[in-house]
Amino acid sequence: MVTLTTHGIKISVISRFEAGASNPVLKRYIHSYIVKIENQSQRTVKLISRYWLITEGDGSKREVSGEGVVGEQPILSPGEVHTYSSWSPLSLPNGKMEGHYNMRDLDAGKSFQVSIPAFVLTADYKQN
Repeated sequence: MVTLTTHGIKISVISRFEAGASNPVLKRYIHSYIVKIENQSQRTVKLISRYWLITEGDGSKREVSGEGVVGEQPILSPGEVHTYSSWSPLSLPNGKMEGHYNMRDLDAGKSFQVSIPAFVLTADYKQN
């Protein structure tokens, strides 16, 4: 698990290779991840959007962005936690993901970014 706190918002991520959903012959490696967002600040915040930078094992990169996370824009009061799971396909066995969330401080009406720590995606399989 990797963890990073930005502006009082703690992000923790753990990833797992999904062998049953993957197909190495077709160069499709599926990785799931669970993200825990903890509001350790004294303000109420709303997650507005996400940005991911996904890096394949060969260094090639792609970007993914959009509103909220898995169809939600959670609001977290001080001390609250939001956890969600998602997945990402790679064309190579290994890679990494990192990014940020765009958040809004609902008390002050200001937007800010929260960093998502880089985490490794590793396929644990054996080729014959």
